[in-house]
Formats: sequence, structure tokens, C-alpha cells
Amino acid sequence: MSEPVIIGFVCYQWGYGAADLAGTSRMQYPPSVRLVRIPCTGKFDISYAMRAFQKGADGVFVVGWKPHECAFETGNFKADERVKLTKQILDELGLGGDRIEMYFMSGADAGRFVEAVNEMTERVKKLGPNPLNQ
Repeated sequence: MSEPVIIGFVCYQWGYGAADLAGTSRMQYPPSVRLVRIPCTGKFDISYAMRAFQKGADGVFVVGWKPHECAFETGNFKADERVKLTKQILDELGLGGDRIEMYFMSGADAGRFVEAVNEMTERVKKLGPNPLNQ
């Protein structure tokens, strides 16, 4: 399998901040990862992930603030609940719930961001291509 296409929905402030710091620090992660900035992970909707899979993504991840540090208080917890529900839906559809994951970090966690991306990439490689692409 070539590099899997993975879509990351990232908090505008901290998730994207960690990704940006990783880039300015010249840390490497697979170029097939595409980031979508959202105002708060509390705005993440199950339909975003389902649409990404429908359009051919092999995996999806969501990056929000660390627990109890969200500027909108509960946005990251709402996103985590939606990711858990999406896992269940993907399992029921036979796509595999492991194709989506939620990560918590701060904008200073560039190393953690790269670890998360690499973890998702390896996981999705083991799962194989998105069955909807075949």
C-alpha cells in the first residue's frame, strides 16, 4: 500500500499550532496527511468524517486541546464523544472503527503531533485501503 490518505481535523489554535510548530521545526511526517482547520473541535461533526471516507480517505483523526484546557470549555469532550460514535458507525458499516482517532495536545506539542500522525499512518497501513475505494 502506498502512503494512505489521512485527513486531520485540527483545532484552529492548538491542533494547528502543533502542526505548524512541527513544520517550522522541520519535523517530518507523511505528505499524504491533509489538515483541515476548524474553529473548535466541538464543531467537528460525524458527517465530516463520513464525507472524508466517502471521498476516499483511508483514515481520519481529530486534534483538540488537552482535557480541561479547551477555550470553549467542552469542545474537545464533544469531539471525543463524536469520534467514539463514529468508531461504532464505522464498525457497523464494516469499514473499521480504528480508521478514526481523537488526540489531545497543546500547540507546543509538535513532537506529539508527529507521533500521532505516524501512529495513524501505521495503523491505517495495517488496516489497508479504504474499502469504499475498491
